[in-house]
Amino acid sequence: MMMRRHLLLCLAACGCVGAHAACLDDAAVADFAEKYIARTPAAAPEGLSDADAACSRAKLHALLVSRLGPVIGYKAGLTNAAVQKRFNTDKPVWGRLYEGMVLANGATVDAAFGARPLFEADMLVRVRSDAINTARTPQEVLDAIDQVIPFLELPDLMVQTPQRLDGAGLAAINVAARLGVAGQPIGVPASPADAHAMLDALRDMKIRVTDDKGTALAEGRGSDLLGHPLQAVVWLAGALASEGVKLKPGDLISLGSFSPLLPPRSGSRITATYEGLPGAVSVDVNFK
Repeated sequence: MMMRRHLLLCLAACGCVGAHAACLDDAAVADFAEKYIARTPAAAPEGLSDADAACSRAKLHALLVSRLGPVIGYKAGLTNAAVQKRFNTDKPVWGRLYEGMVLANGATVDAAFGARPLFEADMLVRVRSDAINTARTPQEVLDAIDQVIPFLELPDLMVQTPQRLDGAGLAAINVAARLGVAGQPIGVPASPADAHAMLDALRDMKIRVTDDKGTALAEGRGSDLLGHPLQAVVWLAGALASEGVKLKPGDLISLGSFSPLLPPRSGSRITATYEGLPGAVSVDVNFK
């Protein structure tokens, strides 16, 4: 009840109440937020338009930021055509990353870290310059970041019927953001020639996901994300701008899935390697 009252106050402040006819109602968003914190499955949002999803995400943010802490970055989701197909859509979606979501390399995490826990190979970049908000090419993105970071994302689909989630429904629930494990950052080279080589390496790298026995679980390539992984940032900056949000120096950006979504198994160690990307060190997560 207290959370619901807090939601109404937050929504009144941000002007979200009644913004869209099919926006998730306040009770549904409050219920989702409560279940997110409790790590229990919630009802899946269905039949939302993109505008409905944006309104619902704003309502959810009004609650989550008060429980999880400040926003530390953003997540571009469904930037891989294969994952778009899984969610019956043809375009990306976005969500927010909150304080405490990004863990150190080698972290040990409960295999039941969420209501519907999964893992995937991903990558983070860190914003260096406000110029990223007007970037239109991967080269312009590279000029506006200072780090690329191997990343095993640990999303949580959270709902009772994940198979019924589509792209808009996923956007409404903050693109399933829960946790992730970040590897060793790789600095963006100052030399134009070296920076160009990094740009090519990011496109051409092969990402492999293996377990503690060395068994291959999945693989992908940099080009699987919109033709180049930094193209995800171009898309994200435009999507945020359309809602009056700007990226700022220090923000982390999750680029999307290089691998299928896979379920964690207690007692296993998962490793992602980024072959062909100079300076990349593998990133690991241990599930207990």
